[in-house]
Amino acid sequence: MSSGPVEVLQGGKAWLRCGQGMNLGEAPIYRASDSTLHWVDCLCEPPELHIQRVDPETGDAIGDTRVLQLEDSVTVAFFRKEKPGSYICAYFQGVAFLDEATGKLEVVKEIIPTEDRGIRRFNDGGVDAKGRFWLAEIDRVAMAYGANKLPASHGEPIGRLWRYDPDGTLHLMETGIICGNGLAWSPDNKTMYFNDSVAMMVFAYDIDLESGSISNKRLCIDRRTSFGEPDGMVVDTEGNLWIAVFASSRVMVFSPAGEHLKDIVFSANNMACTTWGGREFDILYIASGKDKSPDASQHDEGGHMFRYKPVGVKGMPKHEFDG
Repeated sequence: MSSGPVEVLQGGKAWLRCGQGMNLGEAPIYRASDSTLHWVDCLCEPPELHIQRVDPETGDAIGDTRVLQLEDSVTVAFFRKEKPGSYICAYFQGVAFLDEATGKLEVVKEIIPTEDRGIRRFNDGGVDAKGRFWLAEIDRVAMAYGANKLPASHGEPIGRLWRYDPDGTLHLMETGIICGNGLAWSPDNKTMYFNDSVAMMVFAYDIDLESGSISNKRLCIDRRTSFGEPDGMVVDTEGNLWIAVFASSRVMVFSPAGEHLKDIVFSANNMACTTWGGREFDILYIASGKDKSPDASQHDEGGHMFRYKPVGVKGMPKHEFDG
């Protein structure tokens, strides 16, 4: 919903070029201790982890990007608390630890059996304020129909949302998902937001932070009669949602109630995932993917990294896994 004209701002061209362009840049995270930005190209062969040192004040790149090859597709990763050099991540089939020095994966919980790789896979995720890892699946068959085009004959999508706790326990939290994306929490940790990109909807839940339980699911943002697929998402200190909207060339900003506040337009159609960085967490970094559509612009800069410094807005660091 929107109460009036949406403010449109120019976000500019690619900030950091990634070779010939990533197939799908995802999962940017910023580490303040050494001012480094980390992200993945999850659909290249082999998949890659990228690490770039940046100036904490300006956000400028310092030196070359370090690129590590990975054994399996990693779509989202977060730092582990008091475990330097290690990430928790969602790989194609479940939960793994990833070593920053070598790129080696240590599988800790296989959730999707190998025989199901053709019908589902993991995608985005998030870590809540209690250090629990949430990870969401894609229904690969449903997704292939395209955004908001799933026929009723397909039945309920098979994608699921899981919560993996620091004690190693796994909890099924939601079902019926086409393409799970963009998990984020309100600054007071009372609301959880969750995107289903291909369904073109953003949902809100009440969350009990102590127990990790969610309830009162409701539709927060509905893009089904508009355009763009809500993808990776962060919140600012005011609770507004900054969503990389795939197939729109935009990061869209919404109030906690779902009011469309403004758009930041970039030179890549497929804006994929966001993170706050910089000393004050006032720089938005955005990963993007190549536009492989038949009518893609020859000037599209998808597959490279973008940044944007909004005026008077700050975000927060992404939480670390407490295990």
